[in-house]
Amino acid sequence: MRKLAAFAPLAAVLAFSAAPAMAEPALISVSLGPDLQDKAEELGPREVQEQADRLAELVGRALAREGDLDGARIELVLTDLRPNRPTFQQMADRPGLDGHRSRSIGGAAIEGQITTADGQVVPVKYDWFSSNLGDVRGINTWADADRAYRRLAVNIADGRYVTR
Repeated sequence: MRKLAAFAPLAAVLAFSAAPAMAEPALISVSLGPDLQDKAEELGPREVQEQADRLAELVGRALAREGDLDGARIELVLTDLRPNRPTFQQMADRPGLDGHRSRSIGGAAIEGQITTADGQVVPVKYDWFSSNLGDVRGINTWADADRAYRRLAVNIADGRYVTR
């Protein structure tokens, strides 16, 4: 038994060195398109930035599960963003808006490109907006935009980069 214990550190080193090298995860960046930059003051710059961050987070999560785009550079541009309920900025600017009863058709449009680890550049384009108020679910201001992000994230992870 004692001889086996002496080899334990060597076995650990061999097991570690035999493990496959971890691939570099995809680098994801999200910027705002010019029209959305103009609209950001109306919606609230902080909330718009939070939506850009949310998009990057959801795409990153989807890719972490799949791993097919390890080493890629994903550059997304949020070109349009519509809330389901008034944002804090909109309610501050227009006191008559009701954050609970005021509803609208929301969603998001995203474009961009993926540069794969081998240098191939692939365009990305996706948009999803509610088609009527009956489609609006939940009480979240950004529920439909979040749905668009999730759908895009799944599409990218599945290799579908341009839809709609």
